Amino acid sequence: MKNWKMATLAAAFCLSMVSSAWAEPNAKPCADDVANFCKGVQPGQGRLAQCLKQHSNELSPACKENIQIKKEKFQDFVQACKADEEKLCSDIKPGQGRIIRCLKKHESELSSECKEKMEQPRSRQ
Repeated sequence: MKNWKMATLAAAFCLSMVSSAWAEPNAKPCADDVANFCKGVQPGQGRLAQCLKQHSNELSPACKENIQIKKEKFQDFVQACKADEEKLCSDIKPGQGRIIRCLKKHESELSSECKEKMEQPRSRQ
């Protein structure tokens, strides 16, 4: 059960991070790819990330690299927050961002490692 919850958390967070790979003003490596492959896709709920995934073999090298960096950051997040998720959000049904919202709700109780990783996706590096 715990592995399933973390996998669901991982998928949800990864979709949001991949979406941010093109959406952030300072992260434009995927903007052309979105325009080329996903112009009719309504943003939200991971739809653009799913579109990019469907065209992964056709993406520009810069976009692929940016997505890979986001995935690596996400893996760091999962490692840093796994214990906090199990401790603070074990009763939360995974999906639709519920576990991430739970972690944010318990921000004052999070380990310093998890807090740091929760803030990283919002930063523009």
